Amino acid sequence: MKQFAQDGFCVFDADPRVLEWADAAADVARDMLQDADMRALWLRHQDTWFVGVDALSNAVDGSVSNVPLAGPWEALITQPKHWHRAQVSVVFEGYPKQDVGESDANHRFRINRAAAHVDGILLEDGRRYLREPHSFVLGIPLGDSTASPLVVWPRSHILMRDALRDIIGDKDPKSVDLTEGYKTARASVFAQIDPIEVTVVKGQSVLLHRHMLHGVAPWKATDSAPDEGRMVAYFRPEYPETDMWLSTA
Repeated sequence: MKQFAQDGFCVFDADPRVLEWADAAADVARDMLQDADMRALWLRHQDTWFVGVDALSNAVDGSVSNVPLAGPWEALITQPKHWHRAQVSVVFEGYPKQDVGESDANHRFRINRAAAHVDGILLEDGRRYLREPHSFVLGIPLGDSTASPLVVWPRSHILMRDALRDIIGDKDPKSVDLTEGYKTARASVFAQIDPIEVTVVKGQSVLLHRHMLHGVAPWKATDSAPDEGRMVAYFRPEYPETDMWLSTA
């Protein structure tokens, strides 16, 4: 609990409950990845990343094929009343190739800074707004590949949260244009904190604070994965009240 509060993330050792769920979810995800409509909808960066938002057909209790969602993270979170359909993020060899319409600057940022971001702050007409007030980010690997691992900036959740609280003040968080302040806060994190790569495999899990700056490392020449790619399921449940997103908890 203390480490999660200080660092903003926690990697959990392999757990048989998580392994059973991951096996069930991987079977469903592999079938889903063969669906032409899903591939057309979610493949990005010249077919090197399947974004897969809300793509996993888990039940509202988080279970997949009647295998319950359970694991060591339960001591650190408030269980949502309903689990949304998990994102299925799949990275393939060569990630990231430059996406159609992606600027050179954005492509360089994806390579050099792992496309570092705080989840839920989204672009609209070139401006950034809070649109998804997530309560946490839970990642569950669906395979054993360590290619293109998660990248985190430890303790960045504190810097980003404090900056966002200053920007938003007493306004409705969803009404505030966060663009300049968010970029400034992110640059401050880069200047103060070295990123680390977080490698996890099936049976393990990782929990991120909602304000954690994180991204995905580019595929290295030494990386490898099965034909299905490096698959991770992500749960990002939203707070029922947006104001809770800025709390210090």
